[in-house]
Amino acid sequence: MKILHTSFECYPIAKVGGLADVVGALPRYQNELENQSSVIMPYHDNSFTQQHNFKVIYKGKLTLGSLVYEFSVRQLTSKDLGFDLYTIHTGRLLDRQNVYGYKDDTERFIVFQKAVLDWLQNIEEKPDIIHCHDHHTGLIPFLMTHGEPYESLRSIPTILTIHNAQYQGQISYDKLHYLPSFDKNKIGLLDWSGCINPLASAIKCAWKVTTVSPSYMKELQVRANGLENLLSQEKNKSVGILNGIDAEHWNPKTDSMLVKNYSFNNLITGRKANKKWLCEEYELDINRPLFAFIGRLVGEKGADILPEIITETINNTNACVFMLGSGDPAVEKQLEELKKQFQGRYNAHIGYDEELSHKIYAGADFLLMPSRVEPCGLNQMYALRYGTVPVVRRVGGLKDTVVDIGDNGFGICHDQVLVWDVCYSIKRAINLYNDQEHYKKIQKKIMKIDHSWNRSAQEYVDLYNSLIQLK
Repeated sequence: MKILHTSFECYPIAKVGGLADVVGALPRYQNELENQSSVIMPYHDNSFTQQHNFKVIYKGKLTLGSLVYEFSVRQLTSKDLGFDLYTIHTGRLLDRQNVYGYKDDTERFIVFQKAVLDWLQNIEEKPDIIHCHDHHTGLIPFLMTHGEPYESLRSIPTILTIHNAQYQGQISYDKLHYLPSFDKNKIGLLDWSGCINPLASAIKCAWKVTTVSPSYMKELQVRANGLENLLSQEKNKSVGILNGIDAEHWNPKTDSMLVKNYSFNNLITGRKANKKWLCEEYELDINRPLFAFIGRLVGEKGADILPEIITETINNTNACVFMLGSGDPAVEKQLEELKKQFQGRYNAHIGYDEELSHKIYAGADFLLMPSRVEPCGLNQMYALRYGTVPVVRRVGGLKDTVVDIGDNGFGICHDQVLVWDVCYSIKRAINLYNDQEHYKKIQKKIMKIDHSWNRSAQEYVDLYNSLIQLK
């Protein structure tokens, strides 16, 4: 089976969040199941693309209103990723260092999708499945079905995976002329709440809709930033498939980013070495339980209450706390200011640092995830893999992957995104830590949990096959 994933992110080429991790792992695991799975994404002008070789395999031209763009499809010559990688190169529009955050992002998303479809329209060997990820590729299912230039693509099944329904890519109707010609009687398939909504359109037009965890699929029918009714209407073609993690990349036994590698058999000494480095580097007390947060400093992640949680924890327990992330400038400022107040017990690294995140998973005792929204969450799976006990809110994929120790499980869970709830969970975690025999037993238990992509990749392949049989 020939599968093409379309995405704006893919690790290790360009990463903003968990979307990149999924798109960078799922195709490789699908190929291990004897498929031909590949990825197409923009050619981001960054260190990865500058340091690797690409060959041009297709050249085309498209319009965006009155503007004309020449583009090329470039294929990565290296086979090290475990799947074929294709990129869309357009000169100054797509070929930028950052993935998102530009005033003309709408134009960038549309040009990317039109270029992908132009390429697919003109190649001889077409994919059996087009797998679209999030709103950046959400117009593809509509255009494949109703766009007049893409008639040869009509019968190819499309899948939409919703990684985060909070972001929908809304476009005002004054940019409708950016799209290729289509039957205007079908314009309702683009519309939601008075604008062009790529995510809503994909939910309507894709053959199947998936979310990145079963619980998130249920939650979206009651809380989806305005798409609740639509997702309820389309629930019969929707399914939640829990994300996996790349068990080769996230492996404490072979992880080159760690101070000391370890496995199930020597986790105590291995983790102690990584905690020692972390505490020395950031001036924390190694003899205290260490709680860490890794992620975007935004309301979805509960970041707005982190400063108060830190203050309460340092003042009322013997724990240390470490933060890694960036986002809301106001939260960043508060986290920086707390460094002076709680020197020796608290520290933070504002920004994104992949290597440091690996060391935190290997050195922290507990991982905090007080999320308001967590479609799947990969951080808690990384933590489990490295023997770090997660402290999470029961929401989305966190609910599907972490079972509280009070229910004969292996994590600490709470139900509300409130300072009191999180701090109470931290105290429960400290009680667990003080019972070292029980704590070490939990660590050994969680390192055995298999959250690799093997199961999820097979579930997607089975879903693809069910659609191909409908053609």
